[in-house]
Amino acid sequence: MPVIVLPTTPYEGQRPGTSGLRKKVTVFEQRLYLENFVQALFDVLPDAKGLTLVVGGDGRYHNRVAIQVILRMAAAKGYARVLVGQGGILSTPAVSAVVRRHAASGGIVLSASHNPGGPDGDFGIKYNVANGGPAPEKVTQAVYARSREVREIHTCDSEDVPLDALGTHRIESTELVVIDPVLDYANIMRGLFDFDAIRKLFQSGFRLRFDAMNAVGGPYAKALLEDELGAPVGTVVNATPLEDFGGLHPDPNPVNAEDLIGHMFAEGAPDMGAASDGDADRNMVVGRSFVVSPSDSLAVLAAHAAKVPGYSRGLAGVARSMPTSTAVDRVAKTLKIPCFETPTGWKFFGNLMDSGQVTLCGEESYGTGSNHVREKDGLWAVLFWLNLVAVTGQSVESLVRGLWREHGRCVYSRHDYEAIPTERADQLMADLRAALPGLPGTQVAGQSVVLADDFAYTDPVDGSVSQQQGVRIGLADGSRVVFRLSGTGTEGATLRIYLERHEADPARQDLPVQQSLKPLVDLAEALAHVHQATGMEQPTVMT
Repeated sequence: MPVIVLPTTPYEGQRPGTSGLRKKVTVFEQRLYLENFVQALFDVLPDAKGLTLVVGGDGRYHNRVAIQVILRMAAAKGYARVLVGQGGILSTPAVSAVVRRHAASGGIVLSASHNPGGPDGDFGIKYNVANGGPAPEKVTQAVYARSREVREIHTCDSEDVPLDALGTHRIESTELVVIDPVLDYANIMRGLFDFDAIRKLFQSGFRLRFDAMNAVGGPYAKALLEDELGAPVGTVVNATPLEDFGGLHPDPNPVNAEDLIGHMFAEGAPDMGAASDGDADRNMVVGRSFVVSPSDSLAVLAAHAAKVPGYSRGLAGVARSMPTSTAVDRVAKTLKIPCFETPTGWKFFGNLMDSGQVTLCGEESYGTGSNHVREKDGLWAVLFWLNLVAVTGQSVESLVRGLWREHGRCVYSRHDYEAIPTERADQLMADLRAALPGLPGTQVAGQSVVLADDFAYTDPVDGSVSQQQGVRIGLADGSRVVFRLSGTGTEGATLRIYLERHEADPARQDLPVQQSLKPLVDLAEALAHVHQATGMEQPTVMT
């Protein structure tokens, strides 16, 4: 099985985004397209002698093919050992767990997260570094630069590695170990949560409906919720990972998880509902006829963290992405702990967690996590909620309403305009940025603007600076509107508009969200002329 060298030419557009390189499956299926990117990655990484690499994905279409390519190239790179999930499966938080528990030098995650799967769907690849978290910008920028120069692919002429049974194989001098994808992750969960209390909750008749959306979270949820914690068989639905997610859109929000919402708003609904996404790093939590916003979820977990064994000593601090609502800021102030505001992207939380400054963190895009790994973690969040319900005796809704009583409600929504021609989206943002200096002190759509800037972040640990992370408009009453282009799509650009206002009056906290935020929608349109720029009368998705 000799190492072989294949000639190649660079592909344009292999710049990793917020969560790695994401493209249509048909793009990845081009000759040596994946190989070019992996070679660029391996070329910028140090010598692999004596090192361990972790490889796994969410099971979507092209996952198995890609893993075989990577295993051969990892052997050619000279890794001592590669750990690969059985069946090619590893959730994104599980990759982080395995990297950390086995002291690996890094991990390759094959996923397009919450994007659709199948032959006509999306595929993605990203690299996680030795702390288990996504590669920092200095690494992704180096990979992109190398992708424009790569001329040779180094691989091995070998048979496919059998992925469906646990065991050890070898290509050249590299040991390839097919591992149980759940084992390391489950061990971490046992050390964080009161499993006895959760078992008693289920024994009391508490009913949960967990929708794994035919994605990678299913095996993890079945193993922990049903097999270990005693939830009735059938608690986890859509539990088998499918290459096309069974035609479902694996994004856990009220729009795409409509079946779960239907069950939770029906007569005789379960006590709690939950869903995870394509690679199991996102989560949605639902009470009976009550949807929990991701921002409120983070705030509730922070407020009650001391009731959970893994966090009983208190939180060092919390962090949120800039577009996420300020609900957790208010909790942090009460707890007298720091609250950090970072750009969107989980990699920005890594330094804060590694330096011991942050314990919990979250993003408005249904991502919540802690310092147990360096990725957001969907099932972890659901177990956290179950632990809180078990030890407080409160329902999901009552826990959220308790947050609102103490801190007021941060009424919040995100409006997505998807698949906009990139040049239009770029022009919209350029026009907004050009207008920023003249906005403070003016009236727009009848509201007083006090802040207008383009968010920039200086990492408090390593001093790195990230510019142009989103246009922020702050109003005199504390409300705000944020404009940002997302890096997770594969077609055109996605404009995201984030809207937030604080409601202290309990009598007004149950007003329909979009009604409450209508003045901010009007302001956003007046500033950015969104309808004209996008050609859309309404957002593609509102969450």
